[in-house]
Amino acid sequence: MARFVTLFSSSSGNSCYIGSASEGILIDAGRNAKQLEAALNYHDIPPGIIKAIFITHEHNDHIGALKVFANRHKLPVFCSNGTYAALERGGHLNGSFYSGIIKKDGLDAGGIFVKPFHTSHDTNESTGFTALLPDGRKAGVATDTGVPTDEMMAALSACDLVLIEANHDLRMLINGPYPYIIKQRVKSDFGHLSNEVCAGAANYLVSGGVTRVVLGHLSRQNNTPELAYGTVKNSLDESGAKEKTDYLLEIAPEDAMRKIITF
Repeated sequence: MARFVTLFSSSSGNSCYIGSASEGILIDAGRNAKQLEAALNYHDIPPGIIKAIFITHEHNDHIGALKVFANRHKLPVFCSNGTYAALERGGHLNGSFYSGIIKKDGLDAGGIFVKPFHTSHDTNESTGFTALLPDGRKAGVATDTGVPTDEMMAALSACDLVLIEANHDLRMLINGPYPYIIKQRVKSDFGHLSNEVCAGAANYLVSGGVTRVVLGHLSRQNNTPELAYGTVKNSLDESGAKEKTDYLLEIAPEDAMRKIITF
């Protein structure tokens, strides 16, 4: 049975496990190695069953644990060409572990076939990933994107489960404490998805057959779980989709909690 576990999901750290009880992969490695290992242990996921780490982009909330964790457990690391260059410049890949570039046609990691797709973020070459498991189930992860690109939506539409960003409520962002220049960045086409834009993307995905939607990367300052959930659910309700019949909607916890989604 396929498993999806959110280890961290916020601007302070992001990482999730996709796989089974016996093997899997990590998408991103935020926070630090000690916290990441504690989160894995909390969910009874031994680091030894992880076959590879896939990095979406070079921002610290997605790579904080990468070098130490990959070194300690001798795990291969894969990312886009642009992200690889940024990680190499930052000294994040100069350890005793393999690192490589994932091409658009994807690669196999312990029986899990992973493919990248481009996202729209203010980094060298940000990506999301889909992971096809041996049992035929597929999960997709799309965080840190200012717009839901056509490439991203096409990739996610083929998934059973999708983690998609619902970063901010636009009114909270505009009226919140961030400096003007940061507000402009967040709501730009190279920033983060608002609840409203996420709701539109979720509608498209559910209408195409995605049955599990997980909302992630919520901002502490500019969103609440209740707002994110309510905005997306209301949009899905208006489209005629029925929760628990056509889809399941969940919020990714900011910190590790014992919640494993099977799909």
